[in-house]
Formats: sequence, structure tokens, C-alpha cells
Amino acid sequence: MPASGGEIEDPMMKIPIVLLLGFLLALVQPRLHAEQQADRPHVVLILADDLGYGDLSCYNPQSQIRTAHLDRLAAEGMQFTDAHAGGSVCIPSRYALMTGRFAVRKPMNLASGPLIEEGRTTIASLLRDRGYATAMVGKWHLGFDPFLQNASEPADYSQLLRGGPIDCGFDFFFGMHASLDIPPYFYIRGRHAVTPPSDSIDHNDEDGGEAGWNQIQGAFWRKGGIAPGLKLEEVTPRFFEEAEGVIRQHAAQEEAKPLFLYLALPSPHTPWLPLEEFRGKSGAGSYGDFVLQIDAGVGRILEVLGEAGMAKETLVIFSSDNGPVWYDKDREKFGHDSVGGLRGMKATSWEGGHRMPFLARWPGRVAAGAVSDQLVVFSDLLATFAELRGDVQVPEGMAEDSVSFLASLLDAEGEARARPPVVHDRETVRDGDWKLILPRMRGPEGGKQGKPQLYNLASDPAEQENLAGQHPERVEHLGRWLEDWLQASR
Repeated sequence: MPASGGEIEDPMMKIPIVLLLGFLLALVQPRLHAEQQADRPHVVLILADDLGYGDLSCYNPQSQIRTAHLDRLAAEGMQFTDAHAGGSVCIPSRYALMTGRFAVRKPMNLASGPLIEEGRTTIASLLRDRGYATAMVGKWHLGFDPFLQNASEPADYSQLLRGGPIDCGFDFFFGMHASLDIPPYFYIRGRHAVTPPSDSIDHNDEDGGEAGWNQIQGAFWRKGGIAPGLKLEEVTPRFFEEAEGVIRQHAAQEEAKPLFLYLALPSPHTPWLPLEEFRGKSGAGSYGDFVLQIDAGVGRILEVLGEAGMAKETLVIFSSDNGPVWYDKDREKFGHDSVGGLRGMKATSWEGGHRMPFLARWPGRVAAGAVSDQLVVFSDLLATFAELRGDVQVPEGMAEDSVSFLASLLDAEGEARARPPVVHDRETVRDGDWKLILPRMRGPEGGKQGKPQLYNLASDPAEQENLAGQHPERVEHLGRWLEDWLQASR
């Protein structure tokens, strides 16, 4: 009703100013939170073990392994075609991933103690110091104190295991010290052995009925200590379950911290032990069946992120630590090229040893179905994660070999940026399109190659034409640069 003076009374004038401000803040807060999450997404990094560039069907249409869930990840995000592990074997690759440094900067000798020294910045410590909850599940393989791998004397498992993930920036860790063919076999939670490896297991190199595997293929593991009740075929499923639990638990918390989860799978590294439901489902033997099991597990992680309401706010990255153990005889037998047309395999300097599938999904920020030829190396993740916030500076003297690729991740149409030379190992340097492999490089069957190898990867990614004889000046320049860099880095 009109007031006596004929004016309409404003009902908002009767609301106390404190309540009014609270009402307005409630309207604004969701928007502020969304903007905060846009700058600080959850990050889920999934690393397979010994998976080839050509195993995923989104990279290799002729693959005998139909990786439906990883193909979906590629379709919903960005697929990198020139991404590289930190090395062609496990330990150097994981060191580069964690520290932003090429592994040739220090000896990769686990017997001398944990490889990441106290106080060194890692991807986990960098994110934790900027407000992230940090968790790791899976294979560490960067050393513990006391030394565990093939130790001459049994470790005292009542002691704390130091130098591992908890001492390198992770709030939570559940996993194992190394690969599932390297004893002792037992789970670690935090800094403690869950159950000491007081039982023993015999060596096994049986091929599971698939004649023709090499000794380090198939159901291969070494003899040694094992925790009572631990079954090797249950480890990969257990790690997926633990990772799902981390996501659910984080989603149930009221605090607004973003999550960084690093899931380091021990598969499809040997032993190849796929669960019954995956056996015979691929066209590439037990190896391919094991890859299918990984694909299904990744699909489950994506599903749990959706159930937790975190999918739209999460940057998911999937890759592998190095190339596969896959020989010419395996390619001929199964009609499956695990390296997708590249040359070499695990432990070689050729592209098949370190060029990896690399997928990234971040809904609304990374273009769906995008393909990038940007040169990316595992060491680049640290600088990229730092740039996610924009206000994070990498500490002086840390992550010397890390170059952010965030601009390429967020702009599929952008021009690929030039990157400083990449030192894959002590024998190999990549500068732009050119790659030099020095004669001391070892081949997959042992023995050293007899002459320098120079390839132009833009025109010859399969490294079929050695151009060293046509460009001796480039061989000399890159060789001298690598020797000078190695001396300076040590």
C-alpha cells in the first residue's frame, strides 16, 4: 500500500545492512570460487610404465589394442605428438619429471641414497607450497634410505623409510619402492612399510603359454622378499583403487584446497599379469591385455572425477615413463607396432625409447580434440605447473631444464615456441628439428653403434636416414655443445 505521503515504501530499506552485504557476498562467492579454480585447477598426473607411443589407438589407428578410454581423453583434450620422457629407462625419466632437471646432471645410482636431495624443489613441493593438497600413489623408483633395491643386507623395516615422496613434497603416499620385477615386494604408506617382506618368492620368466617372449617379457619377475599375502597381479588394481579413494576423500572435504594427485602405475612393465577379464581381449598378447587393463583403470579415474564433481576443474595428464620392451619378432607375430612407426624401444636413444603418448584434458581451458606438435619434455612440467598460477616463481638454481608449455596447452592454434636444446642422455641432444646421437649410444641388443647419427625429425621422425655425412658441421657443432653442456652441468 502507498504510504501517507503517496510514495511507495522500499522494502529493501528495512533489511539490515549486514544482512544485505551477506546476501550480496553469497551471490558473488561462487563466481569468485570458479575464478580461483580456473587459475588453480586440480591436477591428476597418470604415468604408465613401459608403454609405447603406438600402443594407444588414438596415436596408431593400426594398433591391436583399442584404448577406448584413453582415446576419449584425447578427444576431450589435447594430444601431443612430440612429447618426450625424461629418459629411455625408468629412473632418469622419473627424476626429470619430479625435479625439472635432465637426469644426466647427476649419477642415477640408487645405492648412493635417494636421488632427490633434501631441499630440492619438485612438482609436488612447488604445488604444496602454493596451497595444494598433494598425494602420490604407485611406483616411486627414486630411492629410499635405507637402500632397498637388491640390498646386500636386509633392511630394518621398523625404521622410517626416508627420502621418498613424503620428503619430496607429498602429503600422502601409498605405493612401492620400484618396479614389480625388482624385489623386495611390499607396500609403503607414508614412510612406513605396511607389511615387511618377510616371505620369499622365486624367480619367474615363464611366458604364460605365449611362446616367443624374451626373458624380460611376459610374466617375468626376480626372486626375493615379498610381503605375506601380496600378489603381484593385484598391485595395479590396488593402486587404481587407492587413487580413486584419494579423489573421493578430497571431494568430501570442506576446504577449498585444489588437489595434485600423481598416479605412477607399475604397468605395463613386467610382469605382464592382466586380470582374467582382460585376458585375450587385445590382439597383442598378454602385453596388449595389460594395456587394456590400464585403459579401463584410467576410464574409472575419469568416472570418479565426474562423480566427485571435480571433472570440469581438473587438468588430467596421461603419459608413460619410457618406451616398451617390444622387438621386431613381436611386431611380426602380432601385427602390432608398439612404437607406432618409430625406431628403437626402451633403453635406446632413438625416438621409440622416449617419444611418448602425452594427453591433457582441462574442460573449458584446453580445446577438445586438439593436436599439438609442440616439443615437450617431462622436465617442463614443473615450470608449467608454476605458470598455472602466474604468481609462482621457480626458486633460483632449481628446475634448470624446465620450460613452461602452458601457452601451447591453452592455445591449440598458437605457433609452437622454440625450446632450448634437449639432452635426452649422455649420447643424445635434440636442437629444434635436429637430433644427434653420438657413437657411444647402445642399441637394444647391446653393443655400441659405430658412427654419429644425425636426423631431421621434421622430415624423418622414424630416423631412417642418417644425415651425419651430409652435415658434418652440424654434427661437430651439436657434439661440441653437448660435451660443453655435460661438463658445465656436473
